[in-house]
Amino acid sequence: MKVYLDNAATTPMDKEVIEAIIPVMENDFGNPSSVHSFGRSTRAIIEKSRKQVAKYINAAPSEIVFTGGGTEADNMVLRCAVQDSGVTHIITSATEHHAVIDTAELLTESCAELTLSLVRHNKKGSVDIDSLKQLLEANKDKKTLVSLMHANNEIGNILPLKEVSKLCKEYNAIFHSDTVQTMCHYEFDVRELEIDFLTCSAHKFHGPKGIGFLFVNQDIQIKPIMTGGGQERNVRAGTENIIGIVGLTKAMEVAYRDLKEHQDHVQGLKTYMIEQLEANIPGVSFNGNPKGDSLYTVLNVQFPNSEMDEMLLYNFDIEGIAISGGSACSSGSNTGSHVLRNIGTDMTKPSIRFSFSKNNTKAEIDYTINVIKDLFAVTA
Repeated sequence: MKVYLDNAATTPMDKEVIEAIIPVMENDFGNPSSVHSFGRSTRAIIEKSRKQVAKYINAAPSEIVFTGGGTEADNMVLRCAVQDSGVTHIITSATEHHAVIDTAELLTESCAELTLSLVRHNKKGSVDIDSLKQLLEANKDKKTLVSLMHANNEIGNILPLKEVSKLCKEYNAIFHSDTVQTMCHYEFDVRELEIDFLTCSAHKFHGPKGIGFLFVNQDIQIKPIMTGGGQERNVRAGTENIIGIVGLTKAMEVAYRDLKEHQDHVQGLKTYMIEQLEANIPGVSFNGNPKGDSLYTVLNVQFPNSEMDEMLLYNFDIEGIAISGGSACSSGSNTGSHVLRNIGTDMTKPSIRFSFSKNNTKAEIDYTINVIKDLFAVTA
């Protein structure tokens, strides 16, 4: 059996998305910046998509900037906040995606006026809101950007967006949330949230790779970090990826159409796997807060030590099971998970991230549990 349980890294494209993309690939090849009918046709498709995307999160179409994915969008936020909004202080977390934490550190190193603060975490790895408030209070005389992800991509802990947004408004701070893991898995209303920036990547919800979007609150003006063209309302230079934009839009449509069914199904699989692991694997534990306020698509499991610790991922792969030891963006690195290390996890024990999608089944979880039992020599 082949079992794909690495959906936090990427998801397979939905068949409806593929069907939506094919006609565009065949017929709509005009450059959207061209004034002739071929260009106008593709421009119309892009603007229709922008309106649809904006509607799903209750934004204005002018607040949606199509990007090459979440990493680019995160970079745009941090770099533009410093470049255009006069930010002199960044508050983020040591467990953020590298697109945020590495960019924040690089900007701080290259700009003497810019300072960086990291919030504390509680014992389960969630952001300590009191720590955030203390940092905002201590730096209330500085223009601050708060950049905290909605749900951690490795352990799944969820940030209370509304609470953080309210706190940022109180201290006149700009608030950005990386919603790459949660967009199209939860409802978003940017007006209700009163948030300044959200970032999205389509391949996390069964859309194509290489396309995402950045929501920029209409009250904030940014300039491009890439120059050379006036695309995306002079915010993001480069010919638009019309195929990706159509795929992203269709993936959002499918995701929000089936959202409740998707949530119930995937949460059921996660809960079932937790129960089966606890019942069958002595010494197993979980990183993060999987039974609390947690992303339903992610389960990070810490296994007991065994003689095959170094080969655990390889052994899963031999059995046809695709999983991850952490963020796929860090694959090939031997430094271990910065998320687990920074929340105080015992790094001497192996941790595995299982991540689910609507395509997974209970039978696949049963197969995975049986493989785990065999790997750890668990007898009935």
